[in-house]
Amino acid sequence: MAQQYLTREGYERLKKELNYLTKERRQEISKQLEEARLHGDISENAEYDAAKDAQGLTEDRIRFLEDALSDVVIIDDQDIPNDLVYIGSFVSVKDIKTGEETGFRLVSPLEADSETGTISTTSPVGKALLRHGVGDVVEAQVPSGIQKYCILKIWR
Repeated sequence: MAQQYLTREGYERLKKELNYLTKERRQEISKQLEEARLHGDISENAEYDAAKDAQGLTEDRIRFLEDALSDVVIIDDQDIPNDLVYIGSFVSVKDIKTGEETGFRLVSPLEADSETGTISTTSPVGKALLRHGVGDVVEAQVPSGIQKYCILKIWR
């Protein structure tokens, strides 16, 4: 996997997830497999099949995280100027059409999570905001059409 740029918080969250998967989740699945084997014939054992599926998904996620975290650059907020939007920036914007104000933090695709208000720098809105400053109006091509935002504030 190519070099990944992560915020300190995103890096710590992914490391914590990897630690949980390797130390705790693997043991949980191992116990589930052991219990399922005790129920007899594993060829027709739904519990065993479910545990094997969970094991496969967990191992895939572990490999993905190990690969992603192997070449990480942690973004130091102090090295990033506040006058333009960059990865790690918090941005307050106003929807030109509705007048609604909202905020985002631009992060790498690995960290993006709409529930926490983080969007990827590779998303349509993230791409549109990058390298623009306060007062700039940007256009993002989204599934519903073109979305226009005015940048109100940028901070770290």
